[in-house]
Amino acid sequence: MPEDDVDRIVSAWRRERPDLDVSPLEILSRVSRLARRLDLARGAAFSEHGLDGWEFDVLSALRRAGAPYELSPGQLVAETLVTSGTMTNRVDRLLQRGFVERHPDPRDRRGVLVRLTKDGIRAVDNALDDLLGHERELLAELPTAERADLAGRLRTLLAPFEQPGQQGG
Repeated sequence: MPEDDVDRIVSAWRRERPDLDVSPLEILSRVSRLARRLDLARGAAFSEHGLDGWEFDVLSALRRAGAPYELSPGQLVAETLVTSGTMTNRVDRLLQRGFVERHPDPRDRRGVLVRLTKDGIRAVDNALDDLLGHERELLAELPTAERADLAGRLRTLLAPFEQPGQQGG
């Protein structure tokens, strides 16, 4: 197996601080570096479609909701983990771009629903296609069976930090 930068970093810390268990760096530094590469790949996929990451987050939350691709602002806040004030601003900006519409909520006469437009569906679907292509490239060196194993192990690490119903991207 080839050596990477993390191997060199861990080796240097073991030499300089033999009194410390630096083994967490072997996993978490790699996760951190992969996260940075993923952020770059996502940024590239989104920018190819004229989207910012936050725009993709909101549009994808609406798309995942299923037809008619609408959620309340409160549901969008829960899905994207931002404040209601931030979400109001984001919805306003997406309205200006023609990606979403606001409609009265038939179940709550004081409420509104945010709904994807056809342009919004097209934008999020195209960006998702490119995103998945970039992500497949990041995982290309890992055999399919090992991907499933790694996904399960990462789920085990992440689950204690996640609340049900709180998802992103």
